[in-house]
Amino acid sequence: PLTRPATAGESAGSGPPSPSGRGLVSLSDVWLSHLGRSSFSWLRPHRPLCSILVTLLALGLVPARAQGQESVPPPESTIQLVQPSAAGPAGSTGALITISLQDALERARRNSAQFLAAVTDARNAREDRVQARAALLPTVSNSTQYLGTQGNGVFSSGRYVTNDGVHVYREWAALHQDLSPGAFMRTGYRRASAAEALALAKAEVARRGLDVTVTRDYEALVVSQRKYATAQASLDQARHFLEITRAGERVGQTAHSDEIKAELQFEQQKQGFEEAKLSLESDRLTLAVLLSPALNENFNVVDDLDSPRALPPFPDVQVMAEKQNPDLHAAVESLRAANLDVVAARNGLLPSLTLDVDYGIEANAFALRSRVAADPRLGPQPNLGYFATAVLNVPVWDWGALRSKLHQAEYRRQQAQVELSQTQREAVSNLYTFYNEALVSRGAVESLRHAADLAAESLRLTNLRYQAGESTALEVVDAQNTLTQARNAYDDAEARYRLALANLQTLTGSF
Repeated sequence: PLTRPATAGESAGSGPPSPSGRGLVSLSDVWLSHLGRSSFSWLRPHRPLCSILVTLLALGLVPARAQGQESVPPPESTIQLVQPSAAGPAGSTGALITISLQDALERARRNSAQFLAAVTDARNAREDRVQARAALLPTVSNSTQYLGTQGNGVFSSGRYVTNDGVHVYREWAALHQDLSPGAFMRTGYRRASAAEALALAKAEVARRGLDVTVTRDYEALVVSQRKYATAQASLDQARHFLEITRAGERVGQTAHSDEIKAELQFEQQKQGFEEAKLSLESDRLTLAVLLSPALNENFNVVDDLDSPRALPPFPDVQVMAEKQNPDLHAAVESLRAANLDVVAARNGLLPSLTLDVDYGIEANAFALRSRVAADPRLGPQPNLGYFATAVLNVPVWDWGALRSKLHQAEYRRQQAQVELSQTQREAVSNLYTFYNEALVSRGAVESLRHAADLAAESLRLTNLRYQAGESTALEVVDAQNTLTQARNAYDDAEARYRLALANLQTLTGSF
């Protein structure tokens, strides 16, 4: 009888076998029990060797169970968020860079998924146009084939009656050309060209929309920096005024109510400073999302709000809007593509011609001249030649499917006409709206700049009058708040004018 060997977890006389030992012995004994059957009688002399092989096989198949280990499920996949940092990408310390508005626009175009998707669509449309143009030209291909047929010992053609010999060689150069109404009218190519122009117009719309977004976020960060500086200056002024009132109260020159008013003003300016700091950090993060794939905040922006671009006269803007409006171009190309779809649907109702010309050899030998296996008595015959196939397809009855496709194309054309008309109306309306917004915001910039200068002078004079005892603390606090509001309003007006120009350029292009 075959003796079970002791496993690593079990010694002789050490008690019951381990779970791993029971599994191995059970598998081996079950498998060896089949050796007693008549079909496996030839393995009986090799039972010891078979036992060893089965044991090794079990050790290889179930290594975890043989060691008494539990199977560990794979760890779940996790998504790690990119943490904003002032360091460079991937945690590396990088130099602080200064980014202008033009730099921000270029960086955003490299990182915006929506804009890059529009650019990719335009590139694919260009390849579709190339393919449509190639479809109008004849195609030439070459093929080499060998057809081997099993012989039957009687006929020279073998067992397949479609061949004239057991060995057939083909060397063909094939020319294919579709002579359909669509090919003559180049409908497919013109349709692909219209689709490419439409995709380019949409890409331009996406680019200009991205420029507006970047301009808004960029100028918002510049304004936040200015408001942060204004809040810091206001906090210093409130602190200085609080120190003056406290010193005056100690010597009996000011009332206690002035100190209370100054302290309230200091607390309000302190809270305003914290809010300005929070707004600055939020606007920096918002812009970093557009500019950096690693959410890198290690940059400064250029404050160029004091040097805005001039607003062109309205007639010039109107001419630019008529020539360079991508929304109008997209609507026009959509209508052109819809018209070509109608033409293509009508072409489906007309007959079409397909021409195939093959030139080469098809013979029982790979040679220019050879004997024909079906009649070798005629001697060698020329193999090189051609044959042509012309197929005329005439649509007769299709249960109205082609007519239905024509109706669908006509419906899409009607919708494209309505969309073009609406786009034209919206373009005119947006042109007047954006231009008037730019005019009003430009006037507000000049007015609010003057107001900020007056508020600064008023605060200076009020402080002098208060120190001379000619004004109250309430007047000083009011002058401080007026200056803060005037400076913030001036900064907002400059950013509003820049954004109005960006919105206007979505219709006219750069000027």
